[in-house]
Amino acid sequence: MSINKPIFKGAGTALITPFKDGAVDYAALENMLEFQINGGIDALIICGTTGEPATLDDDEHKRVVEFAVEKVNKRVPVIAGTGSNNTQYAVELSKFAEKAGADGLLLVTPYYNKCSQKGIVSHFNTVADAVNIPCIVYNVPGRTGFCISVDSYKQIAKHENIVATKEASGNLLLMMEVLEACAGDIDMYSGDDQQVVPLMSMGAIGVISVFSNIMPGEAHKMAKACLDGDFKTAAQMQLKYLRLMNGLFMQVNPIPVKTAVAKMGLCNNEFRMPLCPMDAADDEKLFNLMREQGLIK
Repeated sequence: MSINKPIFKGAGTALITPFKDGAVDYAALENMLEFQINGGIDALIICGTTGEPATLDDDEHKRVVEFAVEKVNKRVPVIAGTGSNNTQYAVELSKFAEKAGADGLLLVTPYYNKCSQKGIVSHFNTVADAVNIPCIVYNVPGRTGFCISVDSYKQIAKHENIVATKEASGNLLLMMEVLEACAGDIDMYSGDDQQVVPLMSMGAIGVISVFSNIMPGEAHKMAKACLDGDFKTAAQMQLKYLRLMNGLFMQVNPIPVKTAVAKMGLCNNEFRMPLCPMDAADDEKLFNLMREQGLIK
């Protein structure tokens, strides 16, 4: 089977998972999917870190992916987060997502037990061998305690099913080295909203965004400006929204962004422990940043 490469260019939203009375709120999820598509987003990432997958049980995780695929109905690519620190479980979940109709997979590096660089190559290759849809690896050492090396990137980039990386290491030098070493073999998405323009100016093809949960149209326009080579406009947008982007990380993601989405009336401000709502003072700091951009009154 020929793998589509790339899955998307531009801005993809790492979508939150809404809850109501302890359960997944599918009505709110459908509304958020429509809000994203109507806003012009280029792709949707379901059950990534921002979607609180660590506290979804197996049935919930699968149903959220199925639901999103069904409701989006190929209007934009749907990428399912199916990574795990258990390689076999990642394989099983990835096979399920492929069967459900996902357009691609997001595979985070193993966490807690971590692994060696040799292990990460084997882990990603094993998952990619098990499916026939494109895979995006996800490097986020701040959460996992593990960072993919340039040499490991060079090895996994050879797998025809591994088409891109979501780079959230925060290490621009590493990203530059990966872009140079893997040119033509693997694409890159910024995993941090604050680094979209710098990274795309060096060859990344888009962003997997938290910010776009609340401003999908602006995230799309900023990435599109980069793709069009209009870095002056893109830089102006990056700076215009920088304070709000920073505000969405004033506490651990996805607490602030779900608080923001809830304030916009799209979902409840409900989390699963150990995540919990922010206090009123932080709420107000975030809401003031949202007011500056006209998102709320």
